[in-house]
Amino acid sequence: MNKFLKAFLLFISIAALFIVRSFAAEVFYDPLIIYFKNDYLYTKIPTLDTYALMLSYTLRYSLNAIITLAIIYTVFEKKDHIKFTSIFLIIAFVILSVAFTFLLNNQFKNGYLLPFYIRRFLIHPLFLLILLPAFYFQKINKK
Repeated sequence: MNKFLKAFLLFISIAALFIVRSFAAEVFYDPLIIYFKNDYLYTKIPTLDTYALMLSYTLRYSLNAIITLAIIYTVFEKKDHIKFTSIFLIIAFVILSVAFTFLLNNQFKNGYLLPFYIRRFLIHPLFLLILLPAFYFQKINKK
């Protein structure tokens, strides 16, 4: 892949991440945005449609995962990285979504920090920030 095409695809992928983030409030169902912005320490969790919320998180996670895969492939151009990232993202989603659903059904009675951070991993492409440097470090060490 030539450098111009690589830079263009990387720019488009990063722009897609910004677009997902900027239109998330309008497109995805997430009443916890308001809950965590306000005095969540002193208020009860709002009434939620758990099914709609988890469907929304699944769609948002999927979009971020596809864009993450595109960025990793554009930067490294290795199918092994894509395979590992895909498996990692699927396993992480299953674990995080089950844990978040359990905490949500428990009404965050054990505290708000764990659900807050699990939610962050579900709705933001944080795994990209972990995997990209890891693959780069691996590439440097192989040389």
